[in-house]
Amino acid sequence: MEYRELGQTGMKLSKISFGASSLGAVFHPMKEEEGIRAVHTALEQGINFIDVSPYYGHLKAENVLGKALRGVERSRYYLSTKVGRYGRDGVNQWDYSASRVRESVYESMERLGVEQIDLINVHDIEFADLEQVCHETLPALAALRDRGIVRHIGITNLNLRHFRYVIEQVPAGIVESVLSFCHYTLNDDSLTDYLDFFEAHKVGVINASPYSMGLLTERGAPSWHPAPAALQRLARKAVDYCKSKGVSIEQLAVSYSTDNPRIATTLFSSSSPENVLRTISYAGTPLDRELLEEIRTILAPGFRDSWVNS
Repeated sequence: MEYRELGQTGMKLSKISFGASSLGAVFHPMKEEEGIRAVHTALEQGINFIDVSPYYGHLKAENVLGKALRGVERSRYYLSTKVGRYGRDGVNQWDYSASRVRESVYESMERLGVEQIDLINVHDIEFADLEQVCHETLPALAALRDRGIVRHIGITNLNLRHFRYVIEQVPAGIVESVLSFCHYTLNDDSLTDYLDFFEAHKVGVINASPYSMGLLTERGAPSWHPAPAALQRLARKAVDYCKSKGVSIEQLAVSYSTDNPRIATTLFSSSSPENVLRTISYAGTPLDRELLEEIRTILAPGFRDSWVNS
C-alpha cells in the first residue's frame, strides 16, 4: 500500500481509503456483520483512513463503524467524520451553527467510541450560508482543535469554486483539507484546475467516488443518479468498450483516480469484504494510459459535465 501526506497535517494516508457511507445502507440494504467485516478487511489490507458522517443512514453508519472499530488499536487508523448535514425520517436537515457543531462532534465521538477525531469536515457547504461557515462553523471547530478534541479541519463540497472562496476568507491554517467528490474521475477531471491553489494554501486534497456515484460501473448508474441522460449514455458506451477490451471500467476508474500523487487519497465505499479486496487490487493496478485515452475519446462530448447535489 502506498501512503501520501495530506497537506500539512502530518497524516500519511493510504492512497485508497474506506468511505463508510455504505455502512448506513445508503445505496442498498446491508447486513451489519458483513459491513463490519468489510471494515476489518480494509484495515487488514493496509487502508488507514476511514471517512463517515452522521448523515449517512441517519446515524447508522457511525453506529456500525463504531462497532467495527471496537478492539482495533487506535493507532491503526485515522478517522474522519462531519458536521452540518443531518437527516431524520428520510428528510434532509442542515445546521451549521456553532452550538450544533459542538454537540455533533461529541455525539459522533460517542457513537464511534473514540476520544478524538482526526479530521472533522464541514459537510456539503454548498447547502450552507458560506458566511456562516467562515465566521461561525469553522471558528467553532478551530476552538475544538485548540482543545485537542479534533486534530484537523476540512470542508467538503461538490461545487469546487466554494472551496476557493472559503479558504480565501478564513485565516491561513483553519482549513487543512478539502474533500471533493466526482471531480477526479474518468469523466470529470476538473479538480486538477484547483490543485495549484490548494498546494499554495497548504491544503491537502481528498478525492471521493472514483465510480462517479455508480455512473462508471458495469451495473450502471442507479435510478436516482442526477447525471444528465446524455452523460449516462456515454458512460454506458465507455463501460461496454472496456468490457470489449477485457477490462472492467471499475478497474480503470480506480487505477486512474488513485494515480495522481498530488491527491492524498481516494475514497470508495462498500459493505462487501469481497468488493473491498477487489477495489484495493484495482488501486494497485498500473494505469493503462492507452485505454484511458480511448475512454476519454468516448466520453469527450460530456466530459466535465456535472450536476446539482441533492
